[in-house]
Amino acid sequence: MSITYRPEEPDDRRPIFKLTEAAFKDMPFSDGDERELVDRLRKDGDLTLSLVAETSEGIIGHIAFSPVTISDGTKKWYGLGPVSVWPELQGKGIGGALINRGITQMRGIGAKGIVLLGSPKYYSRFGFKSDPLIAYPGPPPEYFQYLILAGEKPVGTVSYAPGFE
Repeated sequence: MSITYRPEEPDDRRPIFKLTEAAFKDMPFSDGDERELVDRLRKDGDLTLSLVAETSEGIIGHIAFSPVTISDGTKKWYGLGPVSVWPELQGKGIGGALINRGITQMRGIGAKGIVLLGSPKYYSRFGFKSDPLIAYPGPPPEYFQYLILAGEKPVGTVSYAPGFE
């Protein structure tokens, strides 16, 4: 299967919506609004980076990055998510390739770090780790993770873009 990775284009909006809906449909931790989340981030101007994985059959994967704020005032940190891959294609490295490309591109635009809410077992392979000094209230703390791209680790509470609310 030949896969192309590229930035989102305007005609990708509907396929991304359907993909995200399918990818999170049976996830036990999903709150069911991931499909609308990307649209809200886009509408609010908070979709800093949006990449798709595509084959000749269409879009098979997507990743989004949006700005976060940290209570200590640290700037240029971003949230990763959601990451979506068609359920029948999960486990084939598509999500991992999107994550690696996304991290590289975020570094290229001057991002200092990335946070996410997800499986420590999965995201640790990309260098993400948890620390109670950089926190997100609510979920178990080990599921909130960060990756420093440049500079120092912030200390504080993270708030996602309004589209996450």
